[in-house]
Amino acid sequence: MTTAHSETNRCRDQSVRAGLSPAERARLIKDLMPAAGLFEGVEWRVSPDPFRCEPELASRLRKLGGHLHAFNHACNQLYLRSKKGQAPAWVADYLDRGKPQALLDFARMNRFKNDLPRVIRPDILPVEGGIIVSELDSVPGGIGLTGWLGQAYGSLGSPVLGGPCGMVKEFARTMRAAAGKDNPAIAIIVSEEAATYRPEMAWLASGLREEEGLPAFCIEPKQILFHEDGLAVLDQDREVRIDVVYRFFELFDLKNIPKAELVMYAARKGTVIVTPPYKPHLEEKLWMALFQHPLLQDFWKAELSADCLAELRRVFPASWILDNRPLPPYGVVPSFVYRGRPLHDWRELMDASQKERDLIVKISGFSEHAWGSRGVVLGQDVSGEEWQRALEHALVSFPEHPHILQVFHRAKQFPVEYYDFASREVRTMPGRARLCPYYFVAGDEPQLGGVLATACPADKKILHGMPDAVMAPCVAAS
Repeated sequence: MTTAHSETNRCRDQSVRAGLSPAERARLIKDLMPAAGLFEGVEWRVSPDPFRCEPELASRLRKLGGHLHAFNHACNQLYLRSKKGQAPAWVADYLDRGKPQALLDFARMNRFKNDLPRVIRPDILPVEGGIIVSELDSVPGGIGLTGWLGQAYGSLGSPVLGGPCGMVKEFARTMRAAAGKDNPAIAIIVSEEAATYRPEMAWLASGLREEEGLPAFCIEPKQILFHEDGLAVLDQDREVRIDVVYRFFELFDLKNIPKAELVMYAARKGTVIVTPPYKPHLEEKLWMALFQHPLLQDFWKAELSADCLAELRRVFPASWILDNRPLPPYGVVPSFVYRGRPLHDWRELMDASQKERDLIVKISGFSEHAWGSRGVVLGQDVSGEEWQRALEHALVSFPEHPHILQVFHRAKQFPVEYYDFASREVRTMPGRARLCPYYFVAGDEPQLGGVLATACPADKKILHGMPDAVMAPCVAAS
């Protein structure tokens, strides 16, 4: 049976790259796409070439993973200290809102206190003069998609960032480190809520088996077999004991996931490693606002290196928590100036003009609306009435579902090539890009496995995968 991995490798072995025109390269990429499975129902425009990152940008992308890992470590420490009374109690109060007590107790168990996400994916916007990290995701989709694109374009000789097999290789290295053994059995558990990602995670499991020789399985939660001494999965007619579970499901969805309590029981007993850890406090978007809070600056300075602190200050957009509690008469929102004066109440923004609404409202986390482009409202993209409803909803939801407000940054415009299969021509469109680097943590220094570029038509403000987008891996421009 020919698999996605063997087909791409066959392309590489035959050295088909020599002398191909842009149109031929695009057609070959299209031909390599699996007829069903990995990309079934997903469409995008195919570029003949990867996305080119200027050397300075490529260098920053390689270094950024270390800074984000250090940030995750500091966030975890701040939360734990807040719970112990060694940091302001309101930090943990923000992060615990809306979450079941049983999950909060599990997250704070001593066994897991130092556990951090092992895959980090920021959403990065190249803007005039630099980059903006609009979000961080520790349960990211796109691992298989980015891995396949890296292999496909790498087979044409493109030196993709992370290497053509970087996503599979680094994921394997991370799972080995998590298990503390060279040949761990891996179960990638994909929930029904995340079922659209199951084909690409099955591709990843196939790559782990074929390229790394690891027993890896992409399964539904109901396929887990529970024994008092651990978890297993059925491989044809035999049971395979699982060493590491890669959790590809959101914590807000636990009550809908079959056997979720059994997986947590096995993790608590130490018979299996689960990553990302069950730590809802690390999956909140409001960390960017806490990073910028004036009363927490001494903590960040003590926990982060000067280089890390400076870079995060450059790349994180100005962010605030939409807290609906009234301020005293002399209280103002830190660093927020509206119409030339400090802001005292978020509802003062209700009458903001479209020009003044260069702001994004988004839910912070622990909700079915907190991933993808759902739960995101760009003030400049909606009517005044819609803006008022979004702001009011965010404030009313604060007790259970905190929202954040961020300054909107528009990605810079540049020409993007793609192949039009209908006209059989290479066309150019004005576009704006979102870059998603994937960092894999096996030790103290995360490694870059690959970078996915999603270039959308220039009139789009919220950038995500869509039929009109060009999706390709990134290379460093020479």
